[in-house]
Amino acid sequence: MSVRKIIAIFVAVFFAVPAHAVSIINDTEAEKLLTQLITPLAAAADIPDGRLRVHIVDDDDFNAFVMGGEDVYIYTGLLQQIKSPSALQAVVAHELGHTIGGHMAQMSARMAAEMKRALAIQALGVGLMVAGGNPSLGAGVLAGAGGVAQQSMLAFSRDEERIADDMGVDLMARAGLDPNAFIDVFEQMREMSAAFESRVNPNRVNHPLTAERLKNAREKIANTKIKKQDKKQIAKQNAEYELVRAKLIGYLETSARVLTMYPYADKNDAAIYARAIANMRGGNLDAARAGVQTLITRNPKSPYFYELLGDIEFQFGHYDDSIVAYEKSLELLPDAPQIQTALALVLTERNKPNDKTRAAELARTAILVEPTPLAYWVLAKTFDADDGRADWAMAEYYAMNNNESNATKYAKRARKKLKRDTPEYIKSGDILNKKWK
Repeated sequence: MSVRKIIAIFVAVFFAVPAHAVSIINDTEAEKLLTQLITPLAAAADIPDGRLRVHIVDDDDFNAFVMGGEDVYIYTGLLQQIKSPSALQAVVAHELGHTIGGHMAQMSARMAAEMKRALAIQALGVGLMVAGGNPSLGAGVLAGAGGVAQQSMLAFSRDEERIADDMGVDLMARAGLDPNAFIDVFEQMREMSAAFESRVNPNRVNHPLTAERLKNAREKIANTKIKKQDKKQIAKQNAEYELVRAKLIGYLETSARVLTMYPYADKNDAAIYARAIANMRGGNLDAARAGVQTLITRNPKSPYFYELLGDIEFQFGHYDDSIVAYEKSLELLPDAPQIQTALALVLTERNKPNDKTRAAELARTAILVEPTPLAYWVLAKTFDADDGRADWAMAEYYAMNNNESNATKYAKRARKKLKRDTPEYIKSGDILNKKWK
């Protein structure tokens, strides 16, 4: 297998790119930490256990949002720039404040009301002209109708942002977290946006200016009871967060940028982690392996460093060593679908006796917990080419990528080969009957 193909397959393990507008990054380490950070906020917001799901969006924007009250989308730009896990919690608390306040529903209702209002103003303008009034007056009313609605919506949006800030502070306090993190966030935002905000009309934007939000947050927090923080827990979360940030930067930034942020003089774990990943991406596998072995020596119980070692050995073509590393990772973290999928992939490449049987078990286990296109693609590789189950797995792979043409083609091929009472035959039928968007 060529190095280019190996890198392409590995990147598919780290990234899962749906056919919709955003690219979602799948990474066990990042998802687990973010879920841990957000879980206290979910509990304080009365969201049932296990219902809140974290999604990492591959986008440079300093942004996050909550959809449907249970899906939190966090942008890589936010993760790379935000300074601490508590500041990240403040951002999510603000977004959950919108959810608790029912702002999306209110926004929809307000938009409908403003639309009716604009139409009424337009009707008045038409009426003036039809009645023989001043034509220029009627035209002026028509032209101003959209502006009135826009200004009203902007004012409404700014009010909702203020409310969400206040509710976010309350939510942090109820969750036993430090709401002073809001001040950290707004101070960082002020540094980033000061030049722009100095020139903007505060009535022409949909958020209050950062200086106002910072002032309001300080006043709100001054009147909020704050629980004493566990310093050891905070230090542990900070260290874990720095590792996740370093990992994202190692994968997403250029090698030059990684070395600027994490120069070789920096010997802490996060810096070594980022450089090891950047070296792996750049094909400097010896340096990548040396870095991750240093990390394992320091942290022998970290499943994620063994996972990275498995990735590196795979790229070397050292399948036996890669499998040993992945198995150790799963020993330390048994329920990790993405690592199971990576191990299954290497097993199919090595293809020793019983490797494909083991790979199929791993891929099926991963699919039960977290179905991904890659897991179905790997599962397809565990079957013989003329096995209808391989066609079914490829149909699922294409269906998850929203590729109707290929999903339909493989589903039809699967049903020609499979017995009617098999699960794969039935699932292939489900794909053929799917209503595509």
